Amino acid sequence: MLEALREIICRQNKALSENGLVLWTSGNVSARDPETGYIVIKPSGVLFCDLTPESLVIVDVNGNKIEGTLNPSVDTASHLYVYRHRPDINGIVHTHSPYATSFAIRGESLKIYTTTSAAVFGGEIPVSDFATIGEEEIGREIVEKIGAGEAILIRNHGVFTIGKDSEKALKNAVIIEETAQSVHYAMCRGHVDPLPDETVKRGYDVYHRTYGQNK
Repeated sequence: MLEALREIICRQNKALSENGLVLWTSGNVSARDPETGYIVIKPSGVLFCDLTPESLVIVDVNGNKIEGTLNPSVDTASHLYVYRHRPDINGIVHTHSPYATSFAIRGESLKIYTTTSAAVFGGEIPVSDFATIGEEEIGREIVEKIGAGEAILIRNHGVFTIGKDSEKALKNAVIIEETAQSVHYAMCRGHVDPLPDETVKRGYDVYHRTYGQNK
């Protein structure tokens, strides 16, 4: 079932490790199949290098296992909460990427300092209140605090990104870590000012009008 989507999500989970966004077994990518409404997600406690498409777990939006021999990620309840409350979202990524997570530990939102983050996010990355893992609490924080954006810092925990599909959510996870790393280095050298709101808005609008190939 959902063989093609399983292939994609397996590859994208491995990309988390390849891009330095996760260590050991923490972190995950999930995607919702628009036709069936089923969700494909990484199994709990499995090394990224050991993942295969067949090892991924398929659940419905209420958490019932549809297919798979392994237990789904401990973050599944939070993913499903987002999917239930955001029908426009079909991809979710969770990481503990170190530079972005350092802002989450400090309880600081990540303002827009770079033209890349302006183009991709179009506004400040918010930080949530503290939430316990393994339940719906993180999902609730995401839905309540993420607003019109596609990335959020989870207080004392890590990063969640969302997208119209899992590829967009993965891109968001890569860009937020790249941004946080650059901002961290700049802050080590002294005070830095975020980009003006108008510059951010213009960069976001131009990027979404012109980037990529015509479809």
